[in-house]
Amino acid sequence: MRLNKYLQQAGVGSRREAERLVLAGLVTVDGKLADVTTVVAEGAEVRVEGRVVAPERAELPRVFAYHKPVGVIVTARDHEGRKTLYEALAELPKYEQLPRLMPVGRLDLNSEGLLLLTTDGMLAQTLMSPKTALRRVYRVRVFGELSASEIAEFRRGVTVEGVWYRGADVVLEKTGESGSNRWYRVVLTEGKNREIRRIFKHFGCEVNRLVREQYGPFVLGDLARGGLREIEVDEVKKLLKSLNKK
Repeated sequence: MRLNKYLQQAGVGSRREAERLVLAGLVTVDGKLADVTTVVAEGAEVRVEGRVVAPERAELPRVFAYHKPVGVIVTARDHEGRKTLYEALAELPKYEQLPRLMPVGRLDLNSEGLLLLTTDGMLAQTLMSPKTALRRVYRVRVFGELSASEIAEFRRGVTVEGVWYRGADVVLEKTGESGSNRWYRVVLTEGKNREIRRIFKHFGCEVNRLVREQYGPFVLGDLARGGLREIEVDEVKKLLKSLNKK
């Protein structure tokens, strides 16, 4: 395994930070000063500033599922006075027992559903990365209807106002009783700002409800609106193992 990847998995920091430590002469492998090209063999002893580090010694990140309601903005503060994510979390029972959490991506003010939170900034970045390509599953209610050709274009990928959006799986689930609204299931593998709303608008449809039901292996399930649930340790370990294979 490359040394910078080994150090990242050991919880030392990002790969860039790991390279900085190596270049500063602070990392040894089996007692020898390492360089950025060093490969860590199985069973090797790696030390950073004299301290043994290893992936199995790293503190496991904590991951939480939060059911974000409409009207909550995913930011630390808002100059317009709208309720922020952290203000909403502060209203939860036992809030004072929660660790410092950061969101994995965003859901806009008028969107709802599953928002992952984690204690690990590098994990958050990895989960958001287009290279990781985790599935994000949404149920979307729109005023209007996509034609067969528009659905095909949606799936191939589309450019809207100069921004390219990667192809997404989109399926019509049902038509509302009035016949004017329709529910679509949309699956993305990246999440650009307001992507779904912009693409539907491009095709002449207006999104009036957007619910994220899944992010990677984690699902919203029956988590109550505004509720928070910690992901089980075994599920986090399984996630980390799958990410290390990418």
